[in-house]
Amino acid sequence: MSKPLTTLDLLLWRRFRREVPGLVEETLRRTPGLARQGAFLPVGLSVKVAVPDPEPKGRSAVPVVKLYD
Repeated sequence: MSKPLTTLDLLLWRRFRREVPGLVEETLRRTPGLARQGAFLPVGLSVKVAVPDPEPKGRSAVPVVKLYD
């Protein structure tokens, strides 16, 4: 059985379920030596992640385009 491969941006996506501009860079700044780990994070590695602000309230939903009914 192979070990799961997780990248930093995938880890952040799984945690917040949205794209947060600058969060990858902020996480790299908060966790010294994280960039030296390579593209895939080893299992059990501690990562310090900033909690982003909630999504702006003024943002409206994007209408869904249906190609087929």
